[in-house]
Amino acid sequence: MAKIAFLGTGLLGAAFAEAAAVRGDSVTVWNRSADKARALASFGVIAAVSPADAVRDCARVHLVLKDDDVVEAVLAAAGPGLAAGAVIVDHTTTLPERTAARAARFATQGVKYLHCPVFMGPPAARKALGSMMVSGPQAVFDEVKTELAKMTARLEYYGERSDLSAVKKLCGNAAIIGVSALLADILTIAQANGVRGEEAIAALGLFDINSTISGRGMNMAKGNFAPSFELTMARKDVRLMIETAGARPLAALPAIAARMDQLIAAGHGAQDASVLGIDAVQG
Repeated sequence: MAKIAFLGTGLLGAAFAEAAAVRGDSVTVWNRSADKARALASFGVIAAVSPADAVRDCARVHLVLKDDDVVEAVLAAAGPGLAAGAVIVDHTTTLPERTAARAARFATQGVKYLHCPVFMGPPAARKALGSMMVSGPQAVFDEVKTELAKMTARLEYYGERSDLSAVKKLCGNAAIIGVSALLADILTIAQANGVRGEEAIAALGLFDINSTISGRGMNMAKGNFAPSFELTMARKDVRLMIETAGARPLAALPAIAARMDQLIAAGHGAQDASVLGIDAVQG
């Protein structure tokens, strides 16, 4: 039975701690709002009064925190209690530059640190579903990979570049947020025209969004903007979408239209609509 700690027991951190306790680990937690830590008592989880108390004698310390500033503050507070040889497993979504700096600092100090952001919500964390990405020293990953694999359905190790998982996590979250914004606009268009939202979303099943990502997305990544859906025609369709929504607020389409106008003015109108990504490829 491993003795581990979770620092940060918001929705995801609490789910991780609960699942670990159910698996038989000895779990201590700390949270800035103590009530959230104490709420896990029914699972046998111990709530500590400070980060240092939470991590004392623990083999692994999991961080599920808000951002880089909080990570730094909590780790500083935990330092006096951190056991020699303990592995810090940081699940926080963080800035790649600061993640790399933190990992480099810990390496010079002899502290074992892995950055392990996830794509999963609390229900998935309780059932060890979803995905976990890992960046950091191979030797440290080898030390804990069996335990990390118990937390997720898919464990991806990206090697020793310490900020790579941080970059890929932001890419994934950009997709989630971007898709959510476009879904909001789709629902707005539907509502403006007396179509039930459920019907509008169901209609998206008429095309394969995954093939759009793998096909058009890979072409974009390679800088291939050979037209199959010309930018000028796509811009016309976006105009129709905006006009169809009327005076209702839109989350994403106006910004897309503005960028299309810039690219058309720069002479890219006959290229594929995916030329929206030209700066990313050239830059």
